[in-house]
Amino acid sequence: MRRPVLLPLLLLALAAAVVDARFVVEKNSLMVTSPTALRGRRDSAIGNFGIPQYGGSMAGAVVYPKANSDACDAFGGGGGGKDQLFRTKPGALPSFLLIDRGHCLFAKKVWNAQNAGASAVLVVDDKDEPLITMDLPREDDEAAKYIQNITIPSALIDKKFGEQLKKAVKDGEMVNVNLDWREAVPHPDDRVEYELWTNSNDECGPKCDMLMHFLKEFKGAAQLLEKGGYSQFTPHYITWYCPQAFVVSKQCNSQCINHGRYCAPDPEQDFSTGYEGKDVVVENLRQLCVFNVAKEIKKPWIWWDYVTDFHIRCPMKDKKYNKKCAETVIKSLGLDAKKVDKCMGDPNADSDHFLLKMEQDAQIGKGSRGDVTILPTLVVNNRQYRGKLERKAVLKALCAGFEETTEPNVCLSDDMETNECLSDNGGCWQDKAANVTACRDTFRGRVCECPTFNGVQFKGDGYSNCEPAGPGKCLINHGGCWHETRNGKTFSACQQSGNGDCKCPAGFRGDGVKKCHDIDECKEKKACQCPDCSCRDTWGGYECTCSGDLLYIKEHDTCISKTAVQAKAAWAAVWGILVALAVLAAGSYVVYKYRLRSYMDSEIRAIMAQYMPLDSQGEAETRSSSCDEILYRDVFGGEWQLDFRVGMNCVPTHLSGALSPYVSRKQSRLVVFPQNKGETQSVSVNNLGNRDRPPEAIVKVIKAQGNNQQKTRKPYQKYIASTSWLLIHHILQSHFNH
Repeated sequence: MRRPVLLPLLLLALAAAVVDARFVVEKNSLMVTSPTALRGRRDSAIGNFGIPQYGGSMAGAVVYPKANSDACDAFGGGGGGKDQLFRTKPGALPSFLLIDRGHCLFAKKVWNAQNAGASAVLVVDDKDEPLITMDLPREDDEAAKYIQNITIPSALIDKKFGEQLKKAVKDGEMVNVNLDWREAVPHPDDRVEYELWTNSNDECGPKCDMLMHFLKEFKGAAQLLEKGGYSQFTPHYITWYCPQAFVVSKQCNSQCINHGRYCAPDPEQDFSTGYEGKDVVVENLRQLCVFNVAKEIKKPWIWWDYVTDFHIRCPMKDKKYNKKCAETVIKSLGLDAKKVDKCMGDPNADSDHFLLKMEQDAQIGKGSRGDVTILPTLVVNNRQYRGKLERKAVLKALCAGFEETTEPNVCLSDDMETNECLSDNGGCWQDKAANVTACRDTFRGRVCECPTFNGVQFKGDGYSNCEPAGPGKCLINHGGCWHETRNGKTFSACQQSGNGDCKCPAGFRGDGVKKCHDIDECKEKKACQCPDCSCRDTWGGYECTCSGDLLYIKEHDTCISKTAVQAKAAWAAVWGILVALAVLAAGSYVVYKYRLRSYMDSEIRAIMAQYMPLDSQGEAETRSSSCDEILYRDVFGGEWQLDFRVGMNCVPTHLSGALSPYVSRKQSRLVVFPQNKGETQSVSVNNLGNRDRPPEAIVKVIKAQGNNQQKTRKPYQKYIASTSWLLIHHILQSHFNH
């Protein structure tokens, strides 16, 4: 037999009283559209049951019942509301039932209204006070019949506003309102952050059953959103602490860990049987650690697998709600059980646990979010969710948290929202021919924005005008410009480059948008006007022919003979070949001269350097005091005695005879005209073919006589003597032979 557990409840009440709690009422907007006197926007408090239309809105006509105005009884004389008094008539707005507060539970009022056919419920407060949240009743057999079956939204309005609505309805005026949940959830960006305050206890009645059913049902959607990067989920667990004066009491010892710091109610509310509250706290902590370990390996969605598997494999009713069963589940999911155990620490330690301490701190509301006092509680983008904890309803709330146009596909399915683009294209621009539309379906409705189609960006206001722009614009319906096809030929006024204006192509005249007319080039004498030309107009151009064997040249608008053209082409080819050959010959000659000169110069210098130093070898060496004299008779009859040197050395005497066969020859002679006796002249030995100059010879005049002396009067006159390469070769050859 169970006994009341008063002390634990008192302790929990005391613990809650220590904290200055702040409960935030979640609101939605209520807009009155008629009558004119009441037109405007008011606040209403979202009921914490039913299914609010998060991200959407609902328009309806207000109805106030003449009897049973508090809806505590079933409408229709207790028949369960089967007569559907407030059912929406075809073509009419949905019925919003206006009922009074008092005499029964909020949820029961809404349940009766739903059975009577109402689409939504507005509850009028009976007190002049700030708005409050209509919460779920305590669980009992009667409430369990309708709590999970309420599907219509409800809201609480203040007393003054409610009285105004009732008076307008009684006066026979049409009262139309619009309930708007589009801003009930913040939607700042493309990722939703949400948290669920839950519990591992599975023996707390219908509420625990509802929570576990939701976890199993919502797991798939939650994991898809998390894996896709669309959401960031965080689980939380509510705990209380035991007042210091009762830490050593039996009740605290059975319900708390860490010396009364973290507590949970006894699952069966009976200390003598079953599991204890501290067992629940320990499992709550284990589930937090599972989430942390999974998060470390970047797989936070494993938490959903663990809590659902643990509920199935380790239920309290089967006496498997323990560490051994939990570790079996942990290992089956590929997690490190030792890391989880290390995270949990010692539940008997007289110290704070970092995770549970953070959980208690997080229960206190911050900013726009109130304190977490209801279990379970869902928080979406730091705003507490109100309504039934059911997959579709919660998914609607999450989808409402995305910035418009960033929602994932799961939010745009038919069972989640209505595609407004299917009706009259949402009032947006549309090109039916190209099957392009500016209407973009969103969770909240639709937006009209010019699209990108087949890689082409459209620009415009999205409502009445969208035009392709940029590269490729002519691929989409010719950029909105004129175009026409005849006999397989297509002309378009679309310009890929330029400022994007439509311009009629060559051969046409017009505005380029609606019409381009063909130009008759023959009639307007724009082409084919030479004497021998014959013109025929075509669509988009013309044809010009010449008489006889003449050929038409379009660039010059003239006719020329085909044979002349052929002869001209032949001569052009011949001249081209000749020019190419000439260029090739000149190039070959230049290369030949350069290579031959380089080769001969290197060879001669190498040979002569073996017996006569060159200029590059320096002038530090001293000449011999005297050389053998050579008697030389020049071509003018002059007679010379020469001290003949090559470089720094004397020419050997036995070479003097080698000069005579050559110096007397006119084509190859050695002529020296020094200015005075004893003066040294530099004599160059050059080839008549202008080859590179060999080393200079130094000639010293020993004795001079004859007819040539008159030429020496010219001051420092030097005449270059030329000798053939054969002479140099003969001298060197004679030297080698000796």
